[in-house]
Amino acid sequence: MIEPQEFDRDPSEDQANDECATFQSSMPRRIGAGEDLQTDPHMLTCERCSSLVRELEYIAEAARQLIRIEEEPRDELWTNIQMAIERGEA
Repeated sequence: MIEPQEFDRDPSEDQANDECATFQSSMPRRIGAGEDLQTDPHMLTCERCSSLVRELEYIAEAARQLIRIEEEPRDELWTNIQMAIERGEA
């Protein structure tokens, strides 16, 4: 039996959903590679994905502000650790 709602479906909406799914599935790899998603042509036409990327960028920036990046240990730290091991203190 054919559902009545199937007649009301807009094919362009299905295509838009497919494009969004394709874009969103590529996001982790592209972000990991340092790619700027703002330059993607899909972002110019899709408010849903554009909004998603803006929200993710906001969350990432908030996380960077919350998590302080520790300073690199001083060079002599490794020498001190090695000396402590040799003296049997570590």
